[in-house]
Amino acid sequence: MPESPIRKLVPFAEGAKKKGKTVFHLNIGQPDIESPKLALDAIHNFNQKVVAYSHSAGFKSYRKGLATYYQKLGIDIDYNDIMVTTGGSEALLFGLNSCLDNGDEIIIPEPFYANYNGFSISTGVKVKPITTSITNGFALPAIEEFEKLITPQTKAILICNPGNPTGYLYSKKELEILRDIVIKYDLFLFADEVYREFCYDGNSHHSVLNIEGLEQHAVVIDSASKRYSLCGIRIGCIISKNKDLMATALKFAQARLSPPTFGQVAGEAALCTPQSYFDKVSKEYVQRRNLLIEGLNKINGVICPKPKGAFYCIAQLPIDNADKFAQWLLEEFDNEGKTLMVAPAAGFYSTPNTGTNQVRIAYVLNQEALGQAIVCLEKALNVYPGRIR
Repeated sequence: MPESPIRKLVPFAEGAKKKGKTVFHLNIGQPDIESPKLALDAIHNFNQKVVAYSHSAGFKSYRKGLATYYQKLGIDIDYNDIMVTTGGSEALLFGLNSCLDNGDEIIIPEPFYANYNGFSISTGVKVKPITTSITNGFALPAIEEFEKLITPQTKAILICNPGNPTGYLYSKKELEILRDIVIKYDLFLFADEVYREFCYDGNSHHSVLNIEGLEQHAVVIDSASKRYSLCGIRIGCIISKNKDLMATALKFAQARLSPPTFGQVAGEAALCTPQSYFDKVSKEYVQRRNLLIEGLNKINGVICPKPKGAFYCIAQLPIDNADKFAQWLLEEFDNEGKTLMVAPAAGFYSTPNTGTNQVRIAYVLNQEALGQAIVCLEKALNVYPGRIR
């Protein structure tokens, strides 16, 4: 199992804090946005005398509520097409185990969410990365590049839309290109859509569940974590109209008995979150994104495309090695008692020696803290011994 590039530097951050430093955490997608009060109230008001198992697929009332949520988005699914999981992570594990056998291959545009590597390894699946470039904002590669990677063992393609770690938002045309590939080669198309609500600059999210022809091929991974700033309740879901796939996934769900009860209680209540909550959150993230991206690109030698969604970006820095730099920031750098923590981007690539001078930054801090973190980064780059001049 690979180490998490997001969490492996935690001991160094703890060491920095013991020395009295303030550490700006830009390394992990833990929003500081308050969770909806109605979700927290639902937990406080829980009055059943026994905290019992739910159905292995999750409470029926919650699945019906989720179906209504998707239907309001124009996604025509039934609650039987939804299975509640312990976070989006378990949804992806169940999906991979249901659709791919040991030794099968999955194509993933890189950089990708680092844990896709770990999930694939633990399910015996081989990742075939297709590299995207920072120079064009990590756009989808040409269809010919996908076809070069397809072998008899290829069973699926996996995307994150909007993307973690790049913030890239796939257009409907790009999804239709992927549709044509998966139908031609009879593949599954996994779409991690947990950042659906976070699309900016007038851009819209298109779900693979709404792409005609993908009814038996599309598998959506979703989660309450980021949408409602409820990361710790560990509630997600897997969605597909493919009945055989869902019946197989249920067997894995039965083996772990049921998803967490209190998480489902909070998740179901969160479905009633008013649109005003999302409007306010989206406005805040746009302001944070603009502050960060403009600040980064003003720093000499830094390249950072402007994300259209989620709350991450990949920045290329004028440094010799991002792992060394990230550790140096925590162990040695000090700007008036402050430093920052970033995630080295090499861990988000599967191709060796790729992204070694890039970092992922999560703009999940308030704007004042984000502004101070940018100042810290610029000063750090000016004195870092491994800076590339």
